[in-house]
Formats: sequence, C-alpha cells, structure tokens
Amino acid sequence: MIKELEKVKNFIPTVFRFVSGKKGRWITLFAWICLVLVLSLTLPQASSQKNENAANLPEDSPSQEAEAIINKEFPNEQGTPALITFHRDTGLSNDDLTQIQELAGKLTEEPVVHQQSVIPLHQLPIEAVQQQVSEDETTIVLPVLFEKSTTTAELEKSLEELQTAASDIFSTDPFKADINDEDTLSARTTGPVGIAVDAAALFSQGDLSLLIGTVVIVLICLLVIYRSPILAIIPLIGVGIAYLVISPVLGGMGKAGWIEFDSQSIAIMTVLLFGAGTDYCLFLISKYRSLLKVETKKEIAMANALRRSGGAVAMSGLTVVFSLIILLLAEYGSIQRFAVPFSLSILIMMVASLTLVPAILAIFGRVSFFPFMPKTPEMEKAKPVKKKKKSRSLGEFIGKIAVNHPWKVTIITTVFLGVFALLSLKMESTYDTLSSFPDDMPSREGFTIISEHFSAGELAPAEVVVQTEGSDIPVEDVLNDLPFVANVSEGEQAKNDSGLFKYSVELNTNPYSNEAMEELPDLRAAVEKTLADNGITESSEKVWIGGITAEQLDTKETTDSDARLVIPVIVAMIAVLLLAYLRSITATIYLIATVLLSYFSALGLGWVILHYGFGVEAIQGLIPLYAFVFIVALGEDYNIFMISSIWKKSKEMPLSQAIKEGVAESGGVITSAGVILAATFMVLTTLPIQILVHFGTITAIGVLLDTFVVRPFLVPSITALCKKAAFWPATKHLHESNEQELEKQNKNQTV
Repeated sequence: MIKELEKVKNFIPTVFRFVSGKKGRWITLFAWICLVLVLSLTLPQASSQKNENAANLPEDSPSQEAEAIINKEFPNEQGTPALITFHRDTGLSNDDLTQIQELAGKLTEEPVVHQQSVIPLHQLPIEAVQQQVSEDETTIVLPVLFEKSTTTAELEKSLEELQTAASDIFSTDPFKADINDEDTLSARTTGPVGIAVDAAALFSQGDLSLLIGTVVIVLICLLVIYRSPILAIIPLIGVGIAYLVISPVLGGMGKAGWIEFDSQSIAIMTVLLFGAGTDYCLFLISKYRSLLKVETKKEIAMANALRRSGGAVAMSGLTVVFSLIILLLAEYGSIQRFAVPFSLSILIMMVASLTLVPAILAIFGRVSFFPFMPKTPEMEKAKPVKKKKKSRSLGEFIGKIAVNHPWKVTIITTVFLGVFALLSLKMESTYDTLSSFPDDMPSREGFTIISEHFSAGELAPAEVVVQTEGSDIPVEDVLNDLPFVANVSEGEQAKNDSGLFKYSVELNTNPYSNEAMEELPDLRAAVEKTLADNGITESSEKVWIGGITAEQLDTKETTDSDARLVIPVIVAMIAVLLLAYLRSITATIYLIATVLLSYFSALGLGWVILHYGFGVEAIQGLIPLYAFVFIVALGEDYNIFMISSIWKKSKEMPLSQAIKEGVAESGGVITSAGVILAATFMVLTTLPIQILVHFGTITAIGVLLDTFVVRPFLVPSITALCKKAAFWPATKHLHESNEQELEKQNKNQTV
C-alpha cells in the first residue's frame, strides 16, 4: 500500500511537468479541443434533454398516493386544468358571454392539440351562463382540461393554438389586452397549466441572458483585478472549453435516462461553473505570477505553481464535488437532480484548472500578464527602474491584527456574525409557486382576478378521497362546516369501489399559501374523526388528499426531512476531507464551525435585505438547503486555500509569523475569487424568477462574509488563539522557534 501511494505521489509531479512542458502544453490543449469535438458530434447538448415535468415528490408521499387513486378510480377527471379567466372592469356584456360561448363551442368541435375537454358553456342558455359570472358581473372562468401526460412544451403550443382560435372570434385579442384597461375585455390563462407554462418560459428566457451576464461580469472583474486583457480571457477560455465538455456529457446521460435535470438545474450550474472555475484558475494564476518573479523559465515556474497550489485546488474542488453528490440522498426531486450535473461539472472544471488552464498559461508565459509582466531580479537589472519603497500590504496589516489581538478579533467577528445568525430565526418561508412569478405574468394576473372576484380556492381545489366502506357518512356536510372551506362538490363514487368517494374542496384562501397548507391537517382530522365516530376503524388510512396544496405540504415535509439528513452528512463528509488533508482535529472543528456560522449569518442578513429592503414577505422554502450546500462547500474552499498556506509556512517559521504571511499571501487571491464568485451569483438576481433572486442574494452574501470576515479575521485569530494546539495531533512538523522572541523582534522592528 505504501509503495502504491508513493507511485501516486511521484506520478502527480510528472503530470504537472508534462502539462507545463514545451510539448506537453500543446498536447494537453489539443486533447481538450479534440474531446470537445468528439463529444459535441456524438452526444446531444444538455439543453435539448431538459425535463421540465420531472417528478419532485416520491410515489409514497400522501399527495401522490391520492393522485394515483384518483387516476385509477375517477378516470373522468384525469385532465390538467387551464383556467381561462375573462374579465372586464365595467362588467361583462351579453355579447362578451356569447363570444365566450362561441369559443367553448369551437374548442369542443375543433379541440387544440392534447386538449381533453372543455366546459360546454355553448350548450347552456345565456341565463345559465350569467349565473357562472362573478357577483360583481366582471369575471367568468372557462376551464379547459388537457391530457395529464402532456409535456410543458406541448402545453405551451396548445395554449398558443387556443389563443389563435380566440383571436378569430373576438374583435380584439383578449389575451393581448391590457388587464388594467377598464373598458377592454381581457383574458389570462392560469391554473396548473398556465402556471407550468409560465414557469418554463421564465427559465428558458433566462438561459441565454444568464450565460451572457455571467461571462460579462467575470470578464469585467478579471480586467479590474489583473488589468491584463489576455489574462482576463484565459480563465474564460478554460471555463468555456470545460462547459463544452460538460454539456454533451450531461446531454448523453440525460438521453440514456441515467439522470434528469431541468432549466433551473442548468441555470444554477452555469453560474456555479463560471464562479468556481474562475476561482480555481485564480489560485493557480496567483502562484504562477509570484514564481515568475524568481524563476526565469516559464515551464519550471508553471510546474512549481501546480505543485504548490495543485493540492489546495484539488482539495477545494473535491470538497464541493462530494458535498454536491450527497444531494443524491435527498428524496425531493428538484434537490436530488442537482447532484450529478453540479458535481460532475465541478469535477471536470477542477481537472481543467489543473491541466487545460496551466497549458494555456504556459503557452503564453509572461505575455499572459501583459502589460504588467512579472520579471525576475535579473530581468529587472537589464532595464533601469526607480527604486520603490516597500509598502506593507493590506493582507500583512490584517494578519498582524489577527495575531496581535486574537481575542478581540475573535469576539468582535463572532458577535457580528452571531447577530445576523440570530435574525435567521425570524425568516419566513413559502412554497407558493405563484409568488415567485413577476406580477405581470399571465398566470399570476389570472389568479389575482380569480382571487378578487371568486373564491381563491377555485384556482386549485383540494381533492379529498374517502373510503366509507359502504356506510352512509355525511362527509360533505362535515367539509362544508369547516370555517376555511368555501365550497364542496357533491361526492363522486369511484369506478370500481362503491364505498370510495371523491370531493372537490375549494378553500377560501390562496391554495398556494402557507395558510392553506396549515389547514389541510385540520381538514383531514375532521374527516377521520367522522369516520371513527361512524365505526370505521383505522380511519387515518381511509382518507387521502390530493391537489396543489397537498403537494406543497408534502414538499415542505419532504424537504425538511431532506435537510435533516443531507446537512449532517455534508458536514461529516467535509470533516473527513479536512481531517485527511490537514491531519488536525482542532482545525477541522473550528473551520467547520466558522463556515456554519457564516451560513446562518448569510440567511439572517439575506432576510433583512430581502424583507426590509425589497419587501419580500417570505423566502422560497427550498432556499435554506440550496444555500447551505453552496455556502458551506464554497466557503470551505477559501479556508482550505488559506489554511494550507499557513500550514506550509509553519514548517519553516514560528506559527505567528506563518499566520501573518499566510493571510498576506492568500488574501489578495481569495478576495478576488470571492468577489468574482459573489458577482456571478448576483447575476441570478437579474432574472425575473424570485426563487433564483433569493438564492443568488443569500449565496452571494454568504460568499462575501466568508471572503471579508471569516477568512481574513475569524479563522486566523482562532488559529492564533489555539497556537500549536491548532495542529493537534500532528504537531511534530512545527517550527521550533521561540514565539515570544519573534514577537519581541517584531515590536522592535515596528519601533
């Protein structure tokens, strides 16, 4: 085993020398380009394999069990409804209703593709249709059912056909009419079909703009940091080539049915790839530039840069990869679908940052940094330059503060982060899909009209299935007596079971709201009590509730369960990786503790900004778990990079000096990397999708807290407090210089 490890240990420097060598760098670049061509020609792109209808809830969740029973026993109502909402502020005229009847007749005679049925308003006399209008006579809803197996893309085409059919009937197209125009008849499509189509449209519209925005923000940040046009482009070339490899790989896996992913997964993956990928490139570039100042040959400088920074880059990448792959343990589909695309993209990007990017940098050499090319002292002698007075860097100043005043720094930073962490307890969550849409989205406008002029629950009624075992039980009366129920349909008997009945229950609250979710357990309890009072045993197994509200309740319970499982496993996994890399139990504990503190602080500060600054009433319920994975994994990256610098220097100098130099050496590159990573996540806030706005804001805040508070102040000060105990139990390698003597020398130098 020891011999095998030695072989691996000797093999890695050989690879680094090859990648940076005169022939190897060209071979490496050519190999990556060939890989892109082969994969692109043989496999589909990821964008062509997105599945927007992938299931989120497991089959054994209560709402899915209810849906299975409804599909089997009540086949007449298997369609997915689109609620066409017609509205005129001044009141619907008989001509309006006649035209709506004509539309219903046309859809009956010439159904659009995938249409299952439509409410036959055309068969009713005008007096009966008038009874379907809202009390204020301004609004009417025309439900159209579509086949449940229809994809979102197909539903979008169906709605386009429906709108075309309407434009042929109405004098002006109601779907394009301004909803705020009092004298104009307007129409909006809402309900499950309208919401699904709008959600897909939002993500598809954001794909290209997100990619462009991410590239532009990274390019600007690199130009500001390095002031070199060539160096600004090299990381983007590396990330771009890696993306061209990742996309067909994911597309091929999706086509084979091995994995599923949707637009949301691809959107966040793009941001993660450019942000984290650029970070890894910066770590390498920083070391390469410093070595070019002491090494004449660019090949040797690159090989040494890889040898010195490669371990930290690989460790940082693997931390993120393993953290993301743990998401496979989640039951909720949207979370589970992140695992493979995200972890695979980071793994490929990590390999690219250790092979492709070094090869490109080695090809350009010092020209990469034009016009500020690093030179050795010998090169500087060839050109007379003015002698500059050496100035103390900000990193050195911060490192000195952390070492000289460790207690003060630790207490101040902990209190600062702790205050925001406590504010995270006040954060409100929501699973309301509609609240994540812009106000002017058709499905949200349609829902607003329904909620203002009808019962809000009409948008998505709860489907209550009850097994009465043939007994005459007044379930409908019990449901009607509940204070939060607006309307209950007459019980429908099952196809194959005479004791099984289904009731459509309209709540008097928004069916997507937390309030509606909280009412479902009371509804279930009331029905179960009625069954028990009528002698039916095991009544808890005789009631099923389906519908959007029930699915949201299951979503909350499933994601809460996932968080209780995934978060401890990720923490344990990162602890194992840190322990293996640092061989220090003490450092592992406080590095994880500091990142967890910054995570909760990010939630609290994010809530303050979103709630009080932008009027957000509740954070999307999936955000805390999403943000945890990225903030903890990416935040630990920066800790690893800085602490590895301290660890290496501690072998050659006293710990206090190692901390100062470690903070100074890694400070600039980590700050640059953190700013770029935060900026890429902030690009998500430009999209009109609230879940991405919330996620981007909180994750960016977490990255900035790690960059400007945890990494430069808190971690170094805790390390200084622990002294040699920070390395426990691996303390044998430490430099044996007298710490007190060194501090005395420092004070004398200051004086």
